[in-house]
Formats: sequence, structure tokens, C-alpha cells
Amino acid sequence: MTIRFPLSIEEQQAITTVLASMDKEIESLESKKTKYEQIKQGMMQQLLTGKIRLISQLNV
Repeated sequence: MTIRFPLSIEEQQAITTVLASMDKEIESLESKKTKYEQIKQGMMQQLLTGKIRLISQLNV
């Protein structure tokens, strides 16, 4: 099997920069996802305990 990789240091550094940027973006999105999951859990708990009620306004 042949494995190809960029020979120039500049190209390798450019690839590294892009991959590092992607890693940071993924970490940021995972953090936001965790935050929103916690908010959802808290809201569900309040709905289940009856502290908050949803009122539907249907125009029939």
C-alpha cells in the first residue's frame, strides 16, 4: 500500500492549521450541545413536576 503525504513543510502546516481549526469548532459545538441538553433536561423536569404548564391556543 502506498501512502502519500505533502512534501513541503508549508503545505503540511496549512493542513495542520485547518485540522486544528476543525477540532476547535467540533469542541465548541459539543459544548453547545451539552449546554442545550442540560437546558432541555431542566425544562422537562419543570414540566413533569407541574411547575410550568404549556397552554395551547388552538383556533378552532
